Amino acid sequence: MIRMAFAVAAGGVVGTLIRFGVATWVSAHWPRHFYLATLAVNLLGCLLIGYLYAFFLARPDVSPELRGALIIGFLGALTTFSSFSLDGLRLLESEQLATAFGYIGISVLGGLLAAWAGLALARL
Repeated sequence: MIRMAFAVAAGGVVGTLIRFGVATWVSAHWPRHFYLATLAVNLLGCLLIGYLYAFFLARPDVSPELRGALIIGFLGALTTFSSFSLDGLRLLESEQLATAFGYIGISVLGGLLAAWAGLALARL
């Protein structure tokens, strides 16, 4: 149990730092488009979770700690549905309705498509 906790924590540190880096970069280059950081990490995370899910199904010998580090820790820290929700609300409150609905639609449908693409890639 303790090994799993450390594995998840280690994965979480890496995912958090990457997410922080993406958010910082987007804020520095496109401050008006703050939501693109969350969109990017969420789509990437969906692609990766689809791929890893298929990969781990095909390779049951991969340790539970590595699975936990990647899926629970890394991807759990990298992608954030709560940030997505807040970004969407901020866009709606600022009356950027077209951007808000586009962002929400692309996030949800794009996330599903990215997860499917990751699964399909892993099956090749």
